[in-house]
Amino acid sequence: MANSEGSISLAVFNRMAQYARRLRGMKAEGCVTVSSVALADALSLNPSLVKKDLSFAIVNEGKPKVGYNIDELIEDIENFLGYNNTKDAILVGVGKLGQALMGYHGFEKYGLNIVAGFDIDEKILSREIDGKKILPTGKLESAVKKLNIKMAVLTTPYKEAQAVADALVRAGIRAIWNFTPAHIKTPDDVAVKNEDMAVSLAVLSQQLKEILKKESK
Repeated sequence: MANSEGSISLAVFNRMAQYARRLRGMKAEGCVTVSSVALADALSLNPSLVKKDLSFAIVNEGKPKVGYNIDELIEDIENFLGYNNTKDAILVGVGKLGQALMGYHGFEKYGLNIVAGFDIDEKILSREIDGKKILPTGKLESAVKKLNIKMAVLTTPYKEAQAVADALVRAGIRAIWNFTPAHIKTPDDVAVKNEDMAVSLAVLSQQLKEILKKESK
């Protein structure tokens, strides 16, 4: 049964996303059932940790010596992560990254629907990307309120990020997915998730360095 007591750490959500991704891969490989031990082995994690994590999400209990039905387990985890609860969002800053994100269909299976983009560049205004309009940022606040949007994707240049974030908060946005390198400040009741690609690349480069170092010994 799903465990709803207390707060759940960000680390749990990160691992849950890993479980969902690996389970979809196992399903594609023909697996029908899976145990928490097998899932832990596939991800090189502690089985006790995996079992504890799954207790937060599981509605469909597993069977002794059989494990969980893989389709039901994927559904439970995706419900826990909110993938099946579609959230409309707007995107601000329709440069190359913004255009790529607006045209990415993969967000749909994770419950994110970008309904429109906003920018100040007159060259791209009134254009559409994958059927989604690009509107002037001057219409940002009125559009957010009219459409009752609560989430925004931020892909503006660094210097504009805080001012745009402030405008989003004034309009009623409660969650910002920040792809800019800026450390934006928001009220405590507005959630921010930073995607720092420079840091991710630095971590990946260090991991590569360690791998190559071990191979050279």
